[in-house]
Amino acid sequence: MKTINYFMIVVILSIATMISSCSDSSDDNLNPIPNGIQTHEDLSIYLERLLDTKNIPGFSVNVSLGNNIAYQKSFGYANIANQIPYTNQTVNNLASISKTFLGAATVKAIEQGHFTLETNINDLLPVDIVNPKQPNSEIKIKHLVTHTSGIVDIPSTYIASNYFILEGENTSTGIASVLVNQLGIQQMSQVDLDEYLLEIFHEDGNLYNQENYLDAVPGSTWAYSNDATSLLGFIIEFVSDMSYDEYVATYVLNPLQMSSSTFNLGAVDFENMATLYYDQNSPFPRYANHGYVEGGLYSTSDDMSKYLLDMMRGARGESSVLFTQNFYNLLFTPQLQAGIVPIEFAENHGLFWYMKEGSLIHGGNSLGVSTHLELKQDGSSGFFIISNMDGTFTENSTNWEETKTLISNAIKEYISNN
Repeated sequence: MKTINYFMIVVILSIATMISSCSDSSDDNLNPIPNGIQTHEDLSIYLERLLDTKNIPGFSVNVSLGNNIAYQKSFGYANIANQIPYTNQTVNNLASISKTFLGAATVKAIEQGHFTLETNINDLLPVDIVNPKQPNSEIKIKHLVTHTSGIVDIPSTYIASNYFILEGENTSTGIASVLVNQLGIQQMSQVDLDEYLLEIFHEDGNLYNQENYLDAVPGSTWAYSNDATSLLGFIIEFVSDMSYDEYVATYVLNPLQMSSSTFNLGAVDFENMATLYYDQNSPFPRYANHGYVEGGLYSTSDDMSKYLLDMMRGARGESSVLFTQNFYNLLFTPQLQAGIVPIEFAENHGLFWYMKEGSLIHGGNSLGVSTHLELKQDGSSGFFIISNMDGTFTENSTNWEETKTLISNAIKEYISNN
């Protein structure tokens, strides 16, 4: 039986926890130890061993140093049954790494003069949003980008209402029946972003619930929220008169020549998309999100290498591809007072990016998707991991956290030796 913990699923789906969980095992055959990794070959051998020991369907790794890709390679399978290799051109959902693209879109909207971080969201929205527990408080743009708005997700409602299985997919398999019968995910077509959010935030909406709000002054309490994130995407839609997916394509993806990346479900190259797995014998049916802003970007390792390099250049003060340099600085500027973000999670918060131990970080987990993106705050190096491995269900989350830590430690050793 699949073990389901609604709270843990939504936390993992949302946060992709960046707290490293290193294995204490001394058995190299169970958890190969990254020791002495200096060359491309050393890193490849190590990652091949992990593929076998951690039951990973497939994954791609990129390591960039300065202005160059230092290492990029994919392992395992995009589709196990058909023996289709996972490659640098395999399309994979990125889950919550998508939020960093919203960070870039927010900066672009600020550069274009649509709003500032201090703007009250009700000065921008067609319908006022009021926290019933703090009715006199102003929710500002800066609160949405730092998860301090007081808007929170209701785990079971978020999963059942936000996720949907694509029409035509087989829902009779074991894992599909878990999604439908235990998590309440429906098979249907995608609902427009504004319609989905109206159901959550309008008092007459079918999904409206006062438990979507904390009794906390905006800016005072950190609480990760996918619903608040998607709301910011709609604000960008409303002020720009463009759909969010079109806005990001125009101002982020196209300038970076990320031609295989999209938030538009209708534009996804499903022929080249990885099959997403609960385990190696249980593929998930294809699914998506109504509130796609928070986790609905599809991309490839090749495309993400372009994004990583530009973020690194921006962190070094050397890029003007997406916006002028002072706006790259804004993207990575700490926004919160010390202690607001739980210290075990991060030290501070930029525009969706987290700061921890000298790095800018974001991770992502969704059903059959596990990703991690990290670069040094000085822009000297960076790396990402993209996988069709599940880390959301209780029995899979520990394995992914251990796998992510082992891959990350190997990459960091490679970086330190190069």
